[in-house]
Amino acid sequence: MFFHTFLLPMISKKDLRIIALLRENARISLTEISKATNIPISTIFDRLKQSRGSSITRFTTLLNFSHLGYMVRVSMTIKVDRGQKDAVQHFLSSNQSVNSVYKINNGYDFMIEGIFQQIRDVDVFTEELERRFAITDIKSYFIIDDIKKEAFLTAPVLES
Repeated sequence: MFFHTFLLPMISKKDLRIIALLRENARISLTEISKATNIPISTIFDRLKQSRGSSITRFTTLLNFSHLGYMVRVSMTIKVDRGQKDAVQHFLSSNQSVNSVYKINNGYDFMIEGIFQQIRDVDVFTEELERRFAITDIKSYFIIDDIKKEAFLTAPVLES
């Protein structure tokens, strides 16, 4: 309950209800949202239009990578020499195997999620990173299974 009370001053209940439905299914029609929330379609349309580029940054598809032949997911924390942070950030951001890049703190500079076909591909990626840049430390964590993913704001305040 604290969670919803905390968020309400920042975002309206109507917007939360719309966002929750979109987080569950980004392809849901405005008509279906309207039926589920009792909010007029025109209001939903206007609120979504206002939210694009601010609270809604993009609509996307979540993939099951293993069904596409990418059996290895790894999360890495990377510490790099200060003078090479921009170059490493560019490399990570443009690498096709890197799904997400985050700038972090507490002794490390970046955290990434990488998607690879085989464990050997992770080694090749790491070796290339260490060969091209002054990497101080890398820690790798292989992701075994998703327990919870992309669930924040999926079902808040749907009642009234």
